[in-house]
Amino acid sequence: MTRAQLDKQPDQVAAMFDRTARRYDLVNDVISLGQVRLWRRAVAAAVDAGPGEVVLDLGAGTGTSTDTFTTLGARAIACDFSLGMLSTGVRRHGGNALSGEGVPFVAGDALRLPFADDAFDAVTISVALRNVHDTEQALREMLRVTRPGGRLVVMEFSHVTVGAFDTVYREYLMRLLPRVAKVFGSNDDSYEYLAESIRAWPDQPTLAETIRRAGWERVAWRNLTMGIVAMHRAFKAG
Repeated sequence: MTRAQLDKQPDQVAAMFDRTARRYDLVNDVISLGQVRLWRRAVAAAVDAGPGEVVLDLGAGTGTSTDTFTTLGARAIACDFSLGMLSTGVRRHGGNALSGEGVPFVAGDALRLPFADDAFDAVTISVALRNVHDTEQALREMLRVTRPGGRLVVMEFSHVTVGAFDTVYREYLMRLLPRVAKVFGSNDDSYEYLAESIRAWPDQPTLAETIRRAGWERVAWRNLTMGIVAMHRAFKAG
């Protein structure tokens, strides 16, 4: 296939990210003009995990985002369905995936998480919920593994809130983003998929309603960078 399709099966999506793992963080930094670093910090502040707490970073990729949750003394687990991403993350963290030292890396499917009920104080997923075959089922799984009173933070590409900028942004997504990825030696097919999946993703209120249907409470969102991404926060009933 020359273009990424939105109906790809999970193993096909995982394979795309396996191929792009080596340069994934670099390309993300470039195509976001460095904004991804600000987004990660905003998510970490919203998760607000302190000493003694355990955070599940779902769709963690190479674990770059996972590190941000440990600065206040929390423990964080990186979970992803791409073995290529996880392997790259383990190498960069210089340890065994399950050594207990630093960030543990765990292979897992968001629709069938390999964790016990009520295991985490917070669950977060950043720019990866779009890649899950069944969004609502994934959100229910996240609810299952979160302790009563625990919190969810979803950071995902969304709908731009400034009309004049929206046209420019969509042109960038469809025309320039895959080309930039190719220049930096990444898998441009993955970034065609990225552009298409962003265009097809629901807006902020629609995602908020999906989170509510999955059983989460007190759902709210905050736009970042004019709505290029939105950060949704919710809580499990105590």
